[in-house]
Amino acid sequence: MKSSELFRASGIMALGTIISRITGFIRGILIVSVLGTALLADTYNVANTMPNILYNLLVGGALTAIFIPQLVRSFDHKDGGDGFASRLVTTISLILLILVGIGVYCAPALVRLYAPEFFTPGFEVEKEIAIAFTRYCLPQIFFLGLFTMLGQVANARGSFGPLMWAPIANNIVGIALFGGFLLFSPSVSLQTITSQQVQILGWGTTLSVVVQALVLIPVVKRLGVKLRPQWGLAGLGKSFGLAGWTLIYVLISQLGYLVTVNVATSAAVRSALEGVTRGVGFTPYTYAYFVMLLPYSIVTISIITAILPHLSRLAVANDRAEVRAQLIRAIKLVGVITIPSSVAFLFFGPLITQVIFVGIPAEDSRYIGFVLSALSFGLVSFSINLILIRGFNAFEDTRTQVISIFIINVISVALSYLFLHLLKNQWVTIGLGVAFSISYLVGLLITLALLKKHTGVIRVKDFLGQHLRLYGVAVGVMAPLFALTQYISWIGVELTPLTRAGELAVVMVTAFIGYLFAAKAVGVEEISMIGHLRESVARRNSNNS
Repeated sequence: MKSSELFRASGIMALGTIISRITGFIRGILIVSVLGTALLADTYNVANTMPNILYNLLVGGALTAIFIPQLVRSFDHKDGGDGFASRLVTTISLILLILVGIGVYCAPALVRLYAPEFFTPGFEVEKEIAIAFTRYCLPQIFFLGLFTMLGQVANARGSFGPLMWAPIANNIVGIALFGGFLLFSPSVSLQTITSQQVQILGWGTTLSVVVQALVLIPVVKRLGVKLRPQWGLAGLGKSFGLAGWTLIYVLISQLGYLVTVNVATSAAVRSALEGVTRGVGFTPYTYAYFVMLLPYSIVTISIITAILPHLSRLAVANDRAEVRAQLIRAIKLVGVITIPSSVAFLFFGPLITQVIFVGIPAEDSRYIGFVLSALSFGLVSFSINLILIRGFNAFEDTRTQVISIFIINVISVALSYLFLHLLKNQWVTIGLGVAFSISYLVGLLITLALLKKHTGVIRVKDFLGQHLRLYGVAVGVMAPLFALTQYISWIGVELTPLTRAGELAVVMVTAFIGYLFAAKAVGVEEISMIGHLRESVARRNSNNS
């Protein structure tokens, strides 16, 4: 699979992800406008994050790691793999339903685990609202599993787009939910929000995930896959054996995330006790992380989704040299977008978030931007690490990668608690962004060293030269623009939200054009692939019209 072919394969997914992220931004802006960024927002975000945490912890990571490689191998079965897929979907669905029941019953314990500071005397309202939100959101676990399983079946059959487009339906429901809430209940707080309003927001959020899953059912039917309830574990032994190590991998990852939630909510509660009730805590981290993931989602996810079935076939054929070449090619292609994005987030994080999150005080939106700048240092290594992990998955090695994620999370956890105790409460969430970045920078070196048993040595210098040229170009283009924006701020020019949006638009357009020309001038071949991506998307849209 050549670079141009890889971009053409990922083009339609990238377009779907762009639209998904745009609608996701709109949804996020509305959520912030309704709930703010302080403790009320934390009760919702902790609860709404819980289904994803539990799903990934117990099932989701295993599905993502093993489903496509195992499905590719099941195509050789007499029934074309339908029986294997049906048994796996049936078994996992039953497990998910049981998890939902247990989770709803244990909701208070889950909230205490992830946000223990809500049980501090004087925070009873926060505790009760968080528990209620958790119970209404936990049924998402089943539908997240259904969405993943149907999407992976479609991917294994060569249909990549639907998995990227389905979240748009999720976001549209969320936009309607929070837009309507903002229209009819424009000002809610911890003291004024009613039980009925909590139910509307909780169940409405779950409904959006239900819609996201159900829209994939006709897609799978059109592909000719015949899924039906089929009991029994015949043929699933290897899959669950592989899943065991993947569950350990995800367990370590989610324990690290547990610490992030704990530290962030602790900082928020302690700040509230000091009289600071704005901007600090889990919610600013959540939305900064969401913005940081935009380029990662558009490019990295699209490329690795397109490349994984091909990697699995190469691994089956024992073509290790080509697997190595494909991984290096993917790293270089992803760097074309993630490197300038990381530099932009570093320089313009506060400006970006002030433009995006217009429904909250400027002080709060700037704080999200500072967290985004801290996260920016880890964006590139985070994306590369995900690509390398797919190399392990192609060889069905779910054990070795556990070492990498363990080291990454040990570093992150240690730094998170260190920052909680050393930094002022108002700076702890920014410290969490720094902890994320440092942990993935170190983890990248570990993952590269571990993968050589399958692909041979992948050296940093195999892509470092290209990455350094891209960094040099990005910094060279954006540093003068950053200096200009700082000068405008320094001389005391007051910007309205509209003029600030115009300032950001000018900066981004100028930076993008300058980056393209400068990258071509220094000989970055992968820049030309952006043209192939644009032509691919246009051609596909023309064929669909």
